[in-house]
Amino acid sequence: MAALESGDQRAWYRNASRMSALRRLDVFLTLRGYRAAWLPGDLISGVMLAAIAIPEQLATARLAGFPPEAGLIVFAAGTIAFAIFGANPYLSVGGDSTIAPIFAGSLAALVGANSAHYAPLASFLAIAVGAVLIVAGLARAGWLADLLSVPVTVGILAGIAVHIVIGQLPALLGLPIVSGPLLQNLLHTLQAGARTNFFDLGIGVSVLVVALVSARINKRIPGALIGLAGAALAASVWSFDRHGVQMLGALHARLAGVGLPAIPGVGDLAAIAPLTLVVAAVCIVQTAAVGRTFPAKAGEGEDVSRSLFAVGAGSVLAGLLGAFPVNSSPPRTAIIKATGGASQLAGLIGVVAMATVVLALSPLLAAVPQAALAGILVFIALHLFQLREMRRIAKYSQREFMLLVTGALLVIVLPIQTGMLLAILLSLAHGIQLMMWPPATELLRVPSTTIWWPASDERNGTRVPGVVVFAPAAPINFTNAEYIHDLILAAVARADPPAHLLVIEASAVSDIDFTGSQTSQRTIRELRSRGTDVAVARLIVPHAQEAAHRSGLVKVLGADHLFKTVDEAVRQLSSGTPLG
Repeated sequence: MAALESGDQRAWYRNASRMSALRRLDVFLTLRGYRAAWLPGDLISGVMLAAIAIPEQLATARLAGFPPEAGLIVFAAGTIAFAIFGANPYLSVGGDSTIAPIFAGSLAALVGANSAHYAPLASFLAIAVGAVLIVAGLARAGWLADLLSVPVTVGILAGIAVHIVIGQLPALLGLPIVSGPLLQNLLHTLQAGARTNFFDLGIGVSVLVVALVSARINKRIPGALIGLAGAALAASVWSFDRHGVQMLGALHARLAGVGLPAIPGVGDLAAIAPLTLVVAAVCIVQTAAVGRTFPAKAGEGEDVSRSLFAVGAGSVLAGLLGAFPVNSSPPRTAIIKATGGASQLAGLIGVVAMATVVLALSPLLAAVPQAALAGILVFIALHLFQLREMRRIAKYSQREFMLLVTGALLVIVLPIQTGMLLAILLSLAHGIQLMMWPPATELLRVPSTTIWWPASDERNGTRVPGVVVFAPAAPINFTNAEYIHDLILAAVARADPPAHLLVIEASAVSDIDFTGSQTSQRTIRELRSRGTDVAVARLIVPHAQEAAHRSGLVKVLGADHLFKTVDEAVRQLSSGTPLG
């Protein structure tokens, strides 16, 4: 780990960051200036990455509706593309259980899971998603990730986790797989519960327990791979296939041909256009979160746009190889960072190690029970269901917890694509609501100080007779100007004795647009016509100061009514009033 802190490496990442901003298409940024001291960490990380990725990618391919070898192809495609175009040394890209149920469920509803059109349509989707991410990267649109709030994101992930668990119940119980709406599938599975194959159930639960216990002991232990290998050995020794246990079957780990998939018809294109945007939105949010959590250099921001471009390139390559969209992976990225990886060479070593294992142990992998993969997918789903984060949100805000629950229910009850779109719109609506109805409060004076404190805590504050101090906690613009105007008039109307002075504490006002300025000027004139003077204190943001002068707000207010502190405004404009 000491190698990661070397001055050479820190200097290299500074230079790489500058180059990334100037020349977006520079390649192999994390491998330039490579130091021999980084190699041991990259070797260890690469081997650990393969141990984690093999069972995960096989299971994700199943979740995506593809043969298991497709998971190996998308892992290689995503890893190689990110090594070429990415600048983050740790970020891992490949098949992802977050987006797999989204596009798999939508495409299955469109053409049928067993249709010959399914795989080409999924490959076309991968190219389309990749194109959106590439454009977002070139347009420096990493800020799009900030449009989804944390509660809604946690709710979406919880909904996806429920989809995964319900979708894997038939394989876990040894029952025929059913297709249709999620809750209907659950009902069918429960009705068929009497025909459960207890060999399948035992295998799936055993793999799940091994993965959970291993993660609890140490996240670096490849519990999923251990469980998968144990299930394969047990199936081979005791011939579980004689008891109706379905096996993975032979892997065709050959290189796929590169080429464009069949272009869908106009109807299919129209149907997958919103799905493309939904999957791309999830990739943007997840890639931004992973990059910011594991930046190239501790304490520095991550070039999210560059990462989006690289993930997009990986998705395009996966589509050209006949596979499905890729995404960044939080757990695999964490493994690379935790085990001493220093560059994207770790990912490339992981690809080589994965290919070696698959070629050498292909007969053993063919004997893996399908129920074992179901157990791994349930393990992944439990990680997506962030119970600890849900509890934190519930303690913080009941309103935001309801956003979380609503987002989850939308994804669970509705078709997953529709639920995702509505959950994203829910997040945007929440942001718009906060802009339109921002928090604002009346302030009281803390005795024997110059501090003014929210009126909600009257134990520590006192009212100055005839004075109202009001603090809007947002920019004043066309979305909220009338709302703030009404709040101010209501606060003045409540004053007892009647207010002869209103002071607007504007430290949180970062901007004032034209509409906000015009409405504020109307508020000032209206109050002064009623005998209440108006002053502004602590307008500290330079942009807001410029807007106030440029729009004529200061002229209407009066330059002598613009103060640096609330206390100064009250003392000068409320002479004779004792402040204590």
